[in-house]
This record gives sequence, structure tokens and C-alpha cells, in this order.
Amino acid sequence: MFILLMCALAQTLSTTDPKGEAVAPPTQVSKGESTPQQKESLDWRKYEGLLSHQMQLTLAERFVKAGEAYFNSDATQIVFQAIECDAQGNPESEYYSMYVAQLRDEGKGQSFGSDQRRYRLKHIRRISPIGSANTCGWFHPTDPNKLIFASTITPPAKQETPGYQRGTRNYRWSFPPEMRVVELDLSAKDITADSFKPLVGDGKAYTAECSTSPDGRTLLYTTLVSGDGDLYAMDLATKKITRLTALPGYDGGGFFSPDGKKIVWRADRNADNLLQIFIAEVVFDAAGAVVGIGEPLAVTNDGAVNWAPYFSPNGKVIVYASSRVGHDNYEILAVPVPTDRTAPLAQPRRVTHGAGADLLPAMSPNGKLLMWTSQRGSNRSSQLWLANMSQDDLLSGEIVPPVSDTASTPASTTTSKTIPVPTTPSTQPK
Repeated sequence: MFILLMCALAQTLSTTDPKGEAVAPPTQVSKGESTPQQKESLDWRKYEGLLSHQMQLTLAERFVKAGEAYFNSDATQIVFQAIECDAQGNPESEYYSMYVAQLRDEGKGQSFGSDQRRYRLKHIRRISPIGSANTCGWFHPTDPNKLIFASTITPPAKQETPGYQRGTRNYRWSFPPEMRVVELDLSAKDITADSFKPLVGDGKAYTAECSTSPDGRTLLYTTLVSGDGDLYAMDLATKKITRLTALPGYDGGGFFSPDGKKIVWRADRNADNLLQIFIAEVVFDAAGAVVGIGEPLAVTNDGAVNWAPYFSPNGKVIVYASSRVGHDNYEILAVPVPTDRTAPLAQPRRVTHGAGADLLPAMSPNGKLLMWTSQRGSNRSSQLWLANMSQDDLLSGEIVPPVSDTASTPASTTTSKTIPVPTTPSTQPK
């Protein structure tokens, strides 16, 4: 989905680690002095009062990078995209593969170790062909064996390499035209290219960033079929497709609210690559099929790149990734779902405080767990993290003032998009 936005590879830069992950350049400080960001990187557990028992789920020993994960209906499984290490520790593929894994709670009724890893991933399983490009995995809400995601199925045609652009502060997302939305039966023992059931996309225009309505009836996705990314809805029973957005600017990374009556997404309405978040009421016909959306209502309107929005399970809060703290360090913020068009926009609250980028948040259906992609690990690679939290406390964090970094952004194209995100991981935004 965020492969946004959401899914791509890092390109070598003058400041990269051996595995190709871009890292922030060192800050010049006096001997014995630490910058606020450096201090915060050491004390993020102290500052992250809304979270507890933060733990790293995926490890660099297996994955060069991993990201964009979502829970199944009872939070016993997750789906995520990753690039695995080969025997020599190098990326086994240029593109993300899709994985599913069991999420085990090993701390019920007992204490757990100092590494805080109460939750563990078990039976990690790759479910896409090596060499194919994949993104935006999503569990069907009513069928536990059905997974929906975007895939090229076979290796895509070679494009300009996505990732950080050499000598710039810009990150490029790739939009392979072969990407389409597919469905997979997870109960199958052997998965081949023939196992994928195409849902939408003809291989001629990027089609991805998919999710479903809570009842599983409607597929929400983004496609470049019009030449300008827009949101579409497909009734999975009738296969009827409805275009939901048609205004200039890329619209993507859409999700339904828990009650199915709203959607949230991010859009580049001002053609300045400073993405903003919007919500809209869903319009249904007499038979309950989605036929459109109401007038979009802005959730953010600032000088930041805001993306990967996700509703809390109670439908009252939106969590999202933002450069509002600064264009050199993305963090996860929370903001109440607006209900009054005449009221001023609510100010967001800060959730994460790591020095590396924190992005792509998703909450468990019971509202007790937050899962996201972070670079806060020891080697600064993008990996999955998990923490305990309460959705009822999300709006008790510190208010984040508007971003002060006003770096300009370059123009985008339909085949790639550039944004000044110098420390984001190599996944596109949802």
C-alpha cells in the first residue's frame, strides 16, 4: 500500500551502511556534547510514554529490511514485506517478497526477559515468488485463509532504481506497471505463480495499496490507470469498479474505518509532494454497494509529509507517519478523527521518539498493540517493531508544533515519485 506510496529499494548514497540502508549524516557537535536527537535516541523508552515493552520483531540476521505489516482479525498472524539475506548476508532479491508469520504472545501469566521480546514471530513463511515485486499485504477480514496483496508475480521490467537519489535528499518510489492486486489461499501447501487469483489490474498500470471494508465486500485500492493515482473501490461479488477520487494529485494508501462508513487516505493535492491526510464519508446504494465518497475533509494541512494513515479500532483516532517533527526524522503521530468541518484542525500528538525513521503504523483489532516500521535498531536497518499501548491514551501525548524545515521538493512523475525523506526506510508509504 505505502508502497505508497508504499514499497521500494534503497539506492547507495554517500551515507549508507554496508547493507544499503541510508542513514542520517553525522551531526557536528563539540566534544562531550550530545545533540537533542542523539540524547533522544538513547532514551526513547523514557520519552515514549504512550508505549511500553517496545520490541523488535524482525531481525537483521535474517532480513536486510522489513516493513509495512498488518494484523489478521485476532492478531495471531501478521503479513509483511521484506528482503531476506542470502548465505553471504547480501539481499537475495532486488524487490520485496511477501511474508506471513504467526505472532506468539510468550508472556501470558509470566514475566519476560530484559530484551522486552514478549512477542515473537513463529513459522515465518514467504508466499510470493523470489524476484517478483510485492507490497501491501492484507488479511481478508472474514476468511482467515484468504490474503490480498499487490504483486508483479514475475520479475518486473527494469526501471530506474527506487531509493535514495545519489547526491540529493530525495527518495524515489517505484510504480511498476506490472503490479496488480491478487488473492491467495493461505491453506495451500505449495504456492506457485498459478496460486495467485488476479482481482484487479491488467499489468499495464500500477495497481496496489489495497485493503478491504470490514465486511470483506469492498476492495479499496489505488491505480495509475488514469495517469494520476486515484482511489477506486471494487465490489468483490459483482466486480463492479467505482472511481472514488478524480482531483489532481496522487491519492493512495486508503483504509476503511472500523465501522466501514469512512475512508482515510493521503493525497498530494497541492502538487508539492507535501502529502496531507483526508477522510470522507462512504456513499452506498440501496443494496449496500459503495458508489462514491462525500466531500473530503482534511485531517492535516501543514508543511510536512504526512502519510500511512490508519484508524484506531474504536474509530476515534488516526495514527500516521509524519515529517512534522522534522524532514530528517519521521515519527508516528496521532490525531482525533475530525467531525466538524468548521472547527480548526486538531493538533497531532507524538507517539514515537526514536532517532531513526518510525513509519507505517498499524494497530491490533483490540487496540492494545501498535506495530510499525522503524530504524531504531542497532544497525539502523528498517525492521518491524511492536509495543503495548492503549488506544484510549493516544491523544494524551505531547502536542507537535508545525514543521520548521521548509526544504523544497522536486516534481514527480507517473512512474516514480520523489520526496525529501532522507531517513525513511525503503518502503513506500501506504
